[in-house]
Amino acid sequence: MNNGFPKGKVVGLDYGSRRIGVAVSDSLGFTAQPLPPIVRSGDKKDIEELGRLAAELEITSVVLGLPLLMNGDEGPAAVRAREFGARIEEILSLPVTMWDERLTTAQAERHLVESNLRRERRKELRDSLAAMFLLQSALDLRNRK
Repeated sequence: MNNGFPKGKVVGLDYGSRRIGVAVSDSLGFTAQPLPPIVRSGDKKDIEELGRLAAELEITSVVLGLPLLMNGDEGPAAVRAREFGARIEEILSLPVTMWDERLTTAQAERHLVESNLRRERRKELRDSLAAMFLLQSALDLRNRK
């Protein structure tokens, strides 16, 4: 998997057990916007859905959240995310960059609470907002170089 990612539209993914949060960059790769999450139905179907989205939006690469433990080690969730990233690269032929996603879900939840959204609505938005935060941090770093 890549350590950097090419210019163009990028999709950010927050890979979870129930949903995959989704965000997409603008075509210049400066800003990230959340999209509706993908409700999990197995890696194969999830990747098919991602493939449809990638074709529709003309995605050039993927930034996939890597859920590291707070001490920086990789636990079982990180292993599953890496496996999912490898399958995306294999099936969709899109370059995948793994990105540290620690605290992005907490950041998203905090943002939603501050926005005074009801719990049910926060639950709907949290994963894609977390994907947006992780994608935006990756874009910011890439654009600084």
